[in-house]
Amino acid sequence: MTTIFIAVFFISFVATLVRSTFGFGESLVAVPLFSFFIPISVAVPLSVLISVLVALVVVVQDHQRIAFRSAKWLILSAVPGIPLGVLLLAYGNPLIIKTVLGLIIVAYALYSLLAKNTFRLEKDSRPWLLICGFLSGIFGGACGINGPPLAVYGNLRSWDAGTFRATLQGYFLPASLLGLVGYVFKGLITREVGLDFLVSLPAVVPAIFIGRYLNQRLKGQAFVRYVYAGLLMIGLLLMLTP
Repeated sequence: MTTIFIAVFFISFVATLVRSTFGFGESLVAVPLFSFFIPISVAVPLSVLISVLVALVVVVQDHQRIAFRSAKWLILSAVPGIPLGVLLLAYGNPLIIKTVLGLIIVAYALYSLLAKNTFRLEKDSRPWLLICGFLSGIFGGACGINGPPLAVYGNLRSWDAGTFRATLQGYFLPASLLGLVGYVFKGLITREVGLDFLVSLPAVVPAIFIGRYLNQRLKGQAFVRYVYAGLLMIGLLLMLTP
């Protein structure tokens, strides 16, 4: 039991640091690593609880940095995509779905990293908001990873690191809360999940503030490259993991 608690503590710290620094990507760290030590039925709700806490703190910290109009349309357009993603998960071939999604992410990340002149949006675009939000719903419903399309939109808009981080949390907070409500109704928020969450708190809280510190020091193209590198890693993981 002590070994499990130590593992939960350190994994929570690393995953939260990734999320707080870049605004997304913690589920790719937390859930696979948690599952080595605790059942997946505990790992996923635990990850969502941590996600709610991180998003809530960031929204309170930096609500003035949130692009509320963008966040609103991304959330609304994600709603019809979620059931489609769930249908793909239920009736499609999971390996093919993950491979195709991974290929799309990898292709976009490589293009953005290597191209000298990439497309940018000078102001909010309703079609791009709808497309990226809808795709985030599909990604979330199909494989629980809705961050990449949001990151794509943030980079198209050339958001600075602070706006990028805060706006994505403005999306993740209601999305994670909805997921949490579903887990409560399904009886997945158990005593074990609650105990592991309490163990994670001393790691999560400082990681949020350290991540904010690091985020504020990421400037311009350096931040953009980190985001594309993160997308590339997520795409490769989707393609390579069973």
